[in-house]
Amino acid sequence: SITVREAFGQERRQLIGLPDNPYPCDERLEASVGKTPYVRFDLNDYSVPHTQVRRTLTVLASLNQVRVLTGTEVIAEHPRAYGKGEQIEDPAHLDALVSAKRAARHHRGQDRLAQAAPSSRALLQQAADRGTPMSRATAELVQLLDDYGADELEQAIAEALNNDVPHPSGVRQVLERRRELRDRPPPITLTLPDNDKARNIVVRAPSLALYDQLNPDTDDDP
Repeated sequence: SITVREAFGQERRQLIGLPDNPYPCDERLEASVGKTPYVRFDLNDYSVPHTQVRRTLTVLASLNQVRVLTGTEVIAEHPRAYGKGEQIEDPAHLDALVSAKRAARHHRGQDRLAQAAPSSRALLQQAADRGTPMSRATAELVQLLDDYGADELEQAIAEALNNDVPHPSGVRQVLERRRELRDRPPPITLTLPDNDKARNIVVRAPSLALYDQLNPDTDDDP
């Protein structure tokens, strides 16, 4: 008889080496991303790029790492958490999401201004040519739209352009001067709900011409 060590020594030369590519042992599942850029795995949420919302992604999890793939491309890597209800986030994902929201808010503001006050396009273009940041100019004009309304803003922008003052401060001066000439109080800023549909409504003053037709001028003499 021989010992185990001796038997191993005799058989060692006949053993096959391990493959260069180890067999994948990661846990694998398909995960759906909802409206927020996170995938859920094992009771925890892991961030993904915001461009992946409302998609189905592949999660590969080892004992120490969670990877998220779209097809064969790895789009997120996180250390694995073993708690419950945790959010594991990549700062790069959050920064990209904030930037995307800021850009979307900027474009929505420009679209709303173009609908309410068509002259705003020319003013913003001329303001940009003079070095005024577009995001700041857009935000200031949107605030003036909320404060004074579409008709007043359009007339003020047209006057500012005619005076070669393509800047929100020039528009504000025109609006304030027109308000003072009419002896009206300063506008009260409204706090609207955090809802894009509510914030982007354009209210125009209706024409009263039809009401004049209901009560035509008549001769009061008997």
